Amino acid sequence: MTTAPRPGPSSRPRPRAAQPTPAARAALADDLTRRLRGTDRPGALDVLRTAADTLLGAVGADVWCAVMLDPATLLDTGGRHEEGFPQAVMPRLFEIEHTEQTGVDNLRALTRRPGCASLLSQSTGGRLDESVYYRDILRPTGLADELRVLLRHGNRSWGLFVLCRAPGSAPFTAADVALADSFSAPATQALRRSLLLSGIDRGDVPDAAGLLAFDDDQGTRLRTATAERWLALIQESHPGTGRPYPLTLTALISRARAAGPGAHVQSRALTRTGHWITLSAWREPAPDAPDAAGMLTYVSLAPSHPGELTAIVLDAYGLTPREREVAQHVLLGRSTADVAGALRIAEYTVQDHLRKVFDKAGVRSRREFTGDLFRRCYLPRLPAPPLTTDGRMRNDAPGGPAGPPRAPGQPGQPGAK
Repeated sequence: MTTAPRPGPSSRPRPRAAQPTPAARAALADDLTRRLRGTDRPGALDVLRTAADTLLGAVGADVWCAVMLDPATLLDTGGRHEEGFPQAVMPRLFEIEHTEQTGVDNLRALTRRPGCASLLSQSTGGRLDESVYYRDILRPTGLADELRVLLRHGNRSWGLFVLCRAPGSAPFTAADVALADSFSAPATQALRRSLLLSGIDRGDVPDAAGLLAFDDDQGTRLRTATAERWLALIQESHPGTGRPYPLTLTALISRARAAGPGAHVQSRALTRTGHWITLSAWREPAPDAPDAAGMLTYVSLAPSHPGELTAIVLDAYGLTPREREVAQHVLLGRSTADVAGALRIAEYTVQDHLRKVFDKAGVRSRREFTGDLFRRCYLPRLPAPPLTTDGRMRNDAPGGPAGPPRAPGQPGQPGAK
């Protein structure tokens, strides 16, 4: 059954020249910066919504979604789906994306290309009917073409914008693709920064792992209360009708089925409270049917190990491979001379790399850098920590509020989100 796309104010954008001017590209990035400037510590969902609104104002779409990705696995870890695809096509979409990994514009194919934007009609040379993604996803939902914008920094991909137009809308142009490509860098920077600014103000989250089990018809065979609590914290927004679990979970299950029995598939997600959680999925026979015909997909959700978080935070800072090597040595407490000897570079080169690391991390010294990683990765694991992961005092810590008073609605105060 075809679902009619929802038209929006930007469904039929004005015709553009062959290529946007440098001024037009800069204006789009400046617009995003201006919109985010008035938001105090924007979360990932806030950034995705603002970035999508900014891009849609210049490159219209009838259906769109903005997805966060685990840079290590490229699995979905949340996002905005209010104006996205209907629920009915999502299982097949994840099969194509994560299980079959087929199609010219498959997510993993996009990460191997030099650019960040790709238009399906261009990638197929105008032969859309040859694309399984078009046949099984776009055409059944009444859509004519799809523009994908990868949010990438270096070789790490943090998110994806998907913009679709219906047959009655003006086709995407080369200028649309170029403008979307130029928008990737500022949008990626804003998203990565949001992952570093989130703090934890309360401790009312589960500490133990949750467990779920699904059959191959997506029926729930096991569901613990702790798993339900973790799932409720995943940063994902959508209409919710007919969707018992986040799409983040659907993507993980699809990938686990492709991996087969004995393989573990993982992704990491930042929750609404600022905690990182690790989602793990694997396949094994059901207890009442110990054969291949009775396979279940198990999913566990638990707080991420500090070692995992260190890697995530270093990625989010946007360090180069060499800067990351230097940073890892610093975290081990090694001196400039030790780092220079280990990496076979001059000491002044180590200092130059360190200055760049500190600048990207927003700190001024080794002590601040190490303390920042400690707060983010280890402090949330300590019992009843009095500080948030970014150093703010918790209002529910013993002894009451500390530090200067905050206005209602700000982080750490009643009414804060």
